[in-house]
Amino acid sequence: MNDPGDRTVAVTALKRAVPYIRLFKHKTFVIKAGGAVFAEPETMRALVEQVGILHQVGIRTVVVHGGGPQSTELAKALGLETQFVDGRRVTDDRALDVSAMVLNGMINTRLLAACRDLEVPAVGVSGIDAGLIRARRRPPVKTGERTVDYGHVGDIVSVDPSVLQKHLDAGLLPIVSPLSCDERGNLLNINADTVAAALAARLNAEKLILITGTPGILEDESDPASLVSYTDLSGLQRLRQQGCLAAGMLPKADAIAEALTGGVQRVHLISYKVPDSLLLEVFTNEGAGTLVVRDIAALSPAEQQGSE
Repeated sequence: MNDPGDRTVAVTALKRAVPYIRLFKHKTFVIKAGGAVFAEPETMRALVEQVGILHQVGIRTVVVHGGGPQSTELAKALGLETQFVDGRRVTDDRALDVSAMVLNGMINTRLLAACRDLEVPAVGVSGIDAGLIRARRRPPVKTGERTVDYGHVGDIVSVDPSVLQKHLDAGLLPIVSPLSCDERGNLLNINADTVAAALAARLNAEKLILITGTPGILEDESDPASLVSYTDLSGLQRLRQQGCLAAGMLPKADAIAEALTGGVQRVHLISYKVPDSLLLEVFTNEGAGTLVVRDIAALSPAEQQGSE
């Protein structure tokens, strides 16, 4: 970087980031990344680089990963049909095997390998490990005129945050697969957004950040320009009632509400397709996606102005 103008830009950016670094140092962030982030090595590496920076500046970071697209792709290769109801995957016996192979095997391991390459001290865990997440099989649910059995899908009973706190206290970055089991050891697949929200609440996280393929919450899913820069729980409920939330966004809306009512201060939805979106969302007022809080009154004037 020989251009004085480039040096000035870099120094200015660093100075602007310092107040945020000071504010969030020693705080806990939970980051959930959907499976689409891991479809290409380049996008996975870009995420790990950004997460590594958060870790290096002293933010206690937990990553929860999904694996939906990869599970669907593997199921198709095996000749299995994938079924969704209201954006949630139905998991029969063979689909459960696919989820275990993809989540605990393929994605968690590849993420750890990317962390090793970038010298990020990560450790892989699942909801099963040391009783991190205790769950029970979801009973059949009545949806409209029919009753749906989601199969081997789990509902969270409790979370033991000490399992992750011990890793964080040791300077490690936990990478969590959303698989768990019931008290008899029966494996259960849990929605990764749900897991991330529960962990964020029990860890008293400052932020829950959901990384998806969309820019954030859209009033019109076909129009990226309809991005909702910020909203609160009542606004989120209004968008749901107006039918603005696509099927895949419904579990995220539930997770957002759970996290905020559980004590998380701010939930962010950003796109991995925007370069450095995680760093932009954390270290600038302008951000890169949608910010959701319990009440708009909780937003500072700078946050509201920056999101306009």
